[in-house]
Amino acid sequence: MIHIGQQTQCQWETAVTNTEPAPGAAKQAESSDPAVIEVRNPGTGQVVGTVPDESADAVAAKVRELRLFQPEWEAIGPEGRKEWLLKLQDWLIDNTDVLADVLQSETSKPRADALIDPAFSVDLTGYYARRAAKFLADDHPSPHSPLARVKKLTTVYRPYPVVGVITPWNFPLAMPVIDVIPALAAGAAVILKPSEVTPLSALELARGWAEIGAPPVFAVVTGRGPAGAAVVDNVDFVQFTGSTATGRKIAVACAERMVPYSLELGGKDPAIVLADADLDRAAHGIAFGGMFNSGQVCISVERVYVEAPVYDEFVTKLTAAVRNLRQGIDGRESKHDIGALANENQAQIVQRHVDEAVAKGARVLTGGKRAGFGTAFEPTVLVDVDHTMSCITEETFGPTLPVIKVADEAEAVRLANDSIYGLSASVWTGDKDRGNRIARQLNVGGVNINDVFVNLFSYALPMGGWGLSGVGTRWGGPAGIRKYCKQQAITTPILPTQQKELFWFPYSMPKLLFAVGAMRAAGARGLRRIDLPAVLKLKGDSK
Repeated sequence: MIHIGQQTQCQWETAVTNTEPAPGAAKQAESSDPAVIEVRNPGTGQVVGTVPDESADAVAAKVRELRLFQPEWEAIGPEGRKEWLLKLQDWLIDNTDVLADVLQSETSKPRADALIDPAFSVDLTGYYARRAAKFLADDHPSPHSPLARVKKLTTVYRPYPVVGVITPWNFPLAMPVIDVIPALAAGAAVILKPSEVTPLSALELARGWAEIGAPPVFAVVTGRGPAGAAVVDNVDFVQFTGSTATGRKIAVACAERMVPYSLELGGKDPAIVLADADLDRAAHGIAFGGMFNSGQVCISVERVYVEAPVYDEFVTKLTAAVRNLRQGIDGRESKHDIGALANENQAQIVQRHVDEAVAKGARVLTGGKRAGFGTAFEPTVLVDVDHTMSCITEETFGPTLPVIKVADEAEAVRLANDSIYGLSASVWTGDKDRGNRIARQLNVGGVNINDVFVNLFSYALPMGGWGLSGVGTRWGGPAGIRKYCKQQAITTPILPTQQKELFWFPYSMPKLLFAVGAMRAAGARGLRRIDLPAVLKLKGDSK
C-alpha cells in the first residue's frame, strides 16, 4: 500500500504536520487524539472543526456499500439521475451563504472568493445534469468500408462502478464538485477523499446529498495518507488532483491493479506580454491571475515574460496593481482581495522562493515578506530573476509574480517552454492572430489570449496538463462524463445471417481469396486494389 499524504513541495496538498511555524504564525497543531484531525483557520489558527482520521478498513467498507447501490443508480438512466442532480443544484443555491461560511472558516478566504466555489458548483452541476443523456447516448459510427455495412455498429458507455476522487485544499467545495458531479451523472457511485487540511466543505456537500434524499451512491471519507491510499486500493477509477510526487505514486498503484486514472498535477504557468498588448489590461489581468486565492490556483500565473520595449512600463503598472491589493481576514462582509495561505508549510515555501531569488540578485518591488497574521504572505513582485532561481523553476503556489525581460516573442516562447510543467499559459497581444500563432507553440494544455482562468469556466473545452502537469483531462463536453465510463462495442447483423461466414471453418481457399480480394478492393488504391495472383489462383482452383 502506498502512502498518499502531503508532500514537502507540491501544488495542492502540503504538509501541516512536523513543520515549525515562523515567528508570529498561526499554530498548526494536531489533535492529541490520533483518531481525530483538527481543522484550523489558517488566518487565525483557531480550531473550526474536527473530523475522524478514518482507517483503511473503514474506507473499504464504504466502497463495498457504494457497490451495493450503484447498479440501481445506473439503471435509472441519465434522465433519472438528472432529477437528483438538479435537486442538489437547488440545495447548493439555497445553502450558498452557509457553504461560504464553512469554506471561509477552513481557508481564511475573502468573502468574495468564498462565494465563487458554490457559484461554480451550481453552474457545473447544471451543465452535466442537463447534458448527460445526450453525452451518454449510444454512438452508431459509420462503417469504414462497404463490406462492413452488413453490421450495425454501436458504442455503449457504461460507468465504472465506483469512482474515487481525491481533492486538494485550495477550493474545498469546487474541486470535489468538478469531478464528483460528472462521475455521478455517468452512473458511477463516488467516494470522495478531501484534503485533511480542508475537509469541512466536502462534508457539507455530502450533507446536501443526504438532505435531498438522494440514493446512497456518494460518500465522503476523511483522513490522512492511509485513507487516500485505501481509496486508490479499492475503487475502479481514480481521479486525483495534487502534487506530481503523489500523482506518480497513484499512477504506479493503479497500474499494478490495472485500474484507469486521471491526474491533474503541478503547474508553473507563464504569461507572455508582447509589445503590442494593452498594458493596462495585461497588468490587471496578470495581477489577478497571480494573486487570486493568494496564488493557490492550479493555473495561477507564476512566471511573466515581457518584450523589452514595454518592459519598464508594464512592470510599473503591474507593481501598482499588486501593491494596491487589500489583504486581510473577512467575515461575511467583503473587505479584502486576498487572505492567508492554506497552511504554514506553504507560507515557508513562498518565503524560501523569495529569499533564494534575492540572494541571487533579484529585487523585490513590493511585498516579499509575511503579512503579519496567520499564514498570510504579502503580494509580491520580483524582477531581475532568471531560470536558475527556484521562483522560476519550482511551483510556488503563492502570491508571487517574477517578471523577466525578453528580446522578442521567440525568446518568450523558448523560456515559457523551459519547464517540466505544462498546465496552461496566457498571451497578451493586440493581434489575435499573433496570439493564436504563439499559443500553438506553447507546450501546455490550455492557452488564454488576453485573459486568465477563462478556460476553467468553459466546460466544453478539455482541461488538463502536459509533461509533469498530469495525465488525462477533465471536461471537454462529452469527454468529461465519458471518462468515467467503460466503452463497450456491439455489432448487430443487418442482413439475414447464414449458417457460417466465409472465414469460418472449414477453410475454402476460393471463398477466402474472394473475401481477401474484396477487402483489398475496398481499402487499397490504384492497381493495388486488384490482386491478380489471387484471381488467377481462383480460376485454377475449383475446390
